Amino acid sequence: MLGLIIWALTTIFTNTIHNLEERGIQTGFSFLDNVAPFGIGFSPIIEFKLGTSTYWDVFFIGIQNTILVSVFGVVAATFLGFVIGIMRLSPNWLLSRFALTYIEVFRNIPVLLQIMFWNFAIFLPLLPSPRQSLSFADSLFLNGRGLYMPKPIFDSGVGIWIYAIIATVTVIGLFMMGRWAKKRQDESGERFPARLIGAGILLAVLLIGYFVSGSPISLELPTLARFNLTGGLEIPLPLFVLWFSLTTYTASFIAENVRGGIQSVAKGQTEAACAVGLQRTQMLRLVIIPQAMRVIVPPTISQFLNLTKNSSLAVAIAYEEVVNIWAGTALNQTGQALIIIAMTVAVYECLSLLTSFALNVYNKRIQLVER
Repeated sequence: MLGLIIWALTTIFTNTIHNLEERGIQTGFSFLDNVAPFGIGFSPIIEFKLGTSTYWDVFFIGIQNTILVSVFGVVAATFLGFVIGIMRLSPNWLLSRFALTYIEVFRNIPVLLQIMFWNFAIFLPLLPSPRQSLSFADSLFLNGRGLYMPKPIFDSGVGIWIYAIIATVTVIGLFMMGRWAKKRQDESGERFPARLIGAGILLAVLLIGYFVSGSPISLELPTLARFNLTGGLEIPLPLFVLWFSLTTYTASFIAENVRGGIQSVAKGQTEAACAVGLQRTQMLRLVIIPQAMRVIVPPTISQFLNLTKNSSLAVAIAYEEVVNIWAGTALNQTGQALIIIAMTVAVYECLSLLTSFALNVYNKRIQLVER
C-alpha cells in the first residue's frame, strides 16, 4: 500500500512538471525573490513597499492577515458561543428562545452567503462615505471604508524597554499570585479574588510605569481631510465583515457544544451546589463549567480549525489574506501554480496542526483523573 501511494504521488508530480514544461512555465522557488508588481492595501505589521517588496513579503503578509482574523475570530466566537450556549439552557423563556433562534438561523445558512450578506446588503449600503464619517469623540471614525482609530507610536529610546520590563515582571508576578491563590483554595477551601485584585494591580502598575519610563507611547489620531481620513490606524471594512461573519457563524456551533457539555454534567452536581447555597452564576463558574469543559473542548477544537479554514472565503469581499493575494493575485502574476498552491496548503496545514496541538495540551490538562 505504501508503495502504491508513493507511485501515485510520483506519477502526479512528474505529469504536472511535464505539463508545465510543455507550456513554457519554469517551476521553482526563484520567483520568490522577484519584486511584486502589485500593491497591498492592508498590512498592520509587515511593511509593504510597491516596487521594492518581493513575493516573499506578499506570502508572509498573507499569512499575517490570515492569522489576524483567525485569532480575533476564535476569541470572539468562544466568548459569544459560551454566552449563547448558557442562554440556551436558561430558565428564562425569552433568553432560551432567543438563543435557540440564533443557533438555528446562523448554523443553517452557508457561511459564504452570510459573509456576502453582511458586506453587500448591510454594512456597505448603511455606512456613510468618508466625508460623512460617524465620529466618536473625534478619535474614532466609522465609514464605508472601515474603522479609523488612534494608532500607538512607540518611542525608540530606552523608555520603551523599561516599560516593557515593568509590564513583563508584573504579568509574571500576577501569574504566580494566581497559582498561589489556586493552591490556597485547594488546601483551605477559601477563595482569594486573584483575578479582580490582579486586574487592579496590573492597571495601576502599567499606569505608574508609563509615567516613570517617560511616557514612551503616544497616540496618532486620525484626522478628517477633504476627501478621506489620514493618520491613525485603519481597520478595513472587509476585515471587520469577515471577522463578524466568522464569529457569528462559528459561535452557533460552539453554543451547541457548550449546551451538550453542560447537560453532560450529572444532575446530582447541580443539586449538591444548590444544597450548599451557591447561586446560579456560582454554580456555573465553580461546579458545572469546570466539569463540562472535558466534553466542550474536543468538538470545539474542530470549530476553531473550521474558522481558520473558512477565512479563505475572504476572497469574496477582497480581504487580503493568504488565498486572496497569494493563491490568487501572485499566482496570476507568476503562473507558478504548483509552488504557490503547495505553499498555501502547507500554511493551512501548519496552522491547523499548531491549533490542534495547543488545544489538545489544554484538553489533556482539564481531563478528570480517575483513581
